Amino acid sequence: MLLTISHTTTYRYETPVHYALQQLRMTPCDNVQQRVLDWKVDVAGGGLEVSYKDHHGNHVDLVNLDRDATEVTITAAGRVETTDTAGILGNATCPLPLWYFRQQTELTEPGDGIRALADELGKTQEKLDALHALSEQIRSKVEYGTGETYAATAAEQALSGGRGVCQDHAQIFVSAARAAGIPARYVSGYMMMNDRIDQEASHAWAEAWLDLLGWVGFDISNGYSPDERYVRIAIGRDYRDAAPVSGLRQGTGDESMIVSLQIQQ
Repeated sequence: MLLTISHTTTYRYETPVHYALQQLRMTPCDNVQQRVLDWKVDVAGGGLEVSYKDHHGNHVDLVNLDRDATEVTITAAGRVETTDTAGILGNATCPLPLWYFRQQTELTEPGDGIRALADELGKTQEKLDALHALSEQIRSKVEYGTGETYAATAAEQALSGGRGVCQDHAQIFVSAARAAGIPARYVSGYMMMNDRIDQEASHAWAEAWLDLLGWVGFDISNGYSPDERYVRIAIGRDYRDAAPVSGLRQGTGDESMIVSLQIQQ
């Protein structure tokens, strides 16, 4: 499937920004599920300092915002050819060992609720079926909905709150899998919806390691494994590692954000 993607994010600042440095993880890389035909990231109100691969293997653009900027627009756009592998990536290129993805983080540290999910997972010998069952359990316990969680919400907090978005679903899954001894990682990217072109935000899902299959993807929010409608952008141990935009800025005043995202075949 050939997917055309255009993702524009505009930041507006209440007062001029004296200095800001942003890391952009908005460029996909080739793998067994996708081939990038063309891709470009443009920044209005800032300049590209350097591009590099981070320790997770993600493509990162380092952007310095113009001094005293009050508005910055970041546009990532291009075409990606995708293949349905039933969510199986196999031994996808990643410079980090499996034990790294067994480590919990501040956002994935399990509490009683996630440990209970991990206990159920650990009782089943057939791990692939058990991981799909874990995905269903999370989706039944945490209703999809915006406004209840935010970027710094931890997995256990989202589970106990009973409502969250794809980021929360993925982090709960990752936390429970690790608690059961299974390497797992967070994935950010895009998913083409069947009934619309315009979307409100990018997407997130999880991947777990199985000895006979390698890395396998699980879209908890939708209840199935990623197929040809998905484009992977970045991976990490949690949201912070794979966030599309992260960094720092100097200056007072509030910040607002407007996102425009179109994905079509």
